[in-house]
Amino acid sequence: MRYSILLLISLFQFSFAQNSLERLENSPRHHEWVKIDTNTNEINSFLVYPEVSEKVPVVVLIHENRGLNDWARSMTDQIAEMGYIAIAPDFLSGTAPNGGGTNDYQNSDDARTGIYNLDPDVINDILNKTVDYSKKIASSNGKVVVIGFCWGGSQSFQFATQSSEIEAAIVCYGTGPTDMTSYSNIMAPVYGFYGGNDNRVNATIEASASAMKAAGNPFEQIIYDGAGHGFFRAGENQNATEANRLAREQGIQRLKEILKGL
Repeated sequence: MRYSILLLISLFQFSFAQNSLERLENSPRHHEWVKIDTNTNEINSFLVYPEVSEKVPVVVLIHENRGLNDWARSMTDQIAEMGYIAIAPDFLSGTAPNGGGTNDYQNSDDARTGIYNLDPDVINDILNKTVDYSKKIASSNGKVVVIGFCWGGSQSFQFATQSSEIEAAIVCYGTGPTDMTSYSNIMAPVYGFYGGNDNRVNATIEASASAMKAAGNPFEQIIYDGAGHGFFRAGENQNATEANRLAREQGIQRLKEILKGL
């Protein structure tokens, strides 16, 4: 019985990875890998250009706690499809046993362990350097937004307390900073996307909302009924629950509206 369950999970993960990889392989947009120097490592970053005729903002994507996998790259491509330059740094660059990044870990569990071993100062440095790089892209209009998913959502919120160089922070099912005093440092609006069946994260929203209100900072959050953690990823699978599928659909539309308002 246990073997059957593990086999089903493996088949599901393989199918999902195939869908993400197919999107990347069939995308008409220009993809490239760039290296961004930080204080500790050279960060391998996935950069996607939209098919547009004018300069546009850059969206920095912060991946989930399993690293810069095919889904994170496919989501980067989807944001570029909306008409924005999108870049996703691999926060695990240089941390794998052989000095590589996400793809050099033996499995996603090992990559997750690597993620949680990262020093907060290193994470902040990677984001600062990525924002600096993004502003200098020739086809960029100089505006930068950060968006994160899961672990990346928490990092997006945290980075908003550290940077005055971003136009907005978008938090997808990530927790807010635990240091309540840090919210007063936020200078950009924060937009939250949360699944209704994700109380581990949702139990922290009220504290973040109160701290943002006390600091006079805008925090707009929506909880999508019935959706679980990771609905942007789970909701695009062919076997997605209706709640996850709908949350992803509505979340994508909201994301487009937020970015269009820059």
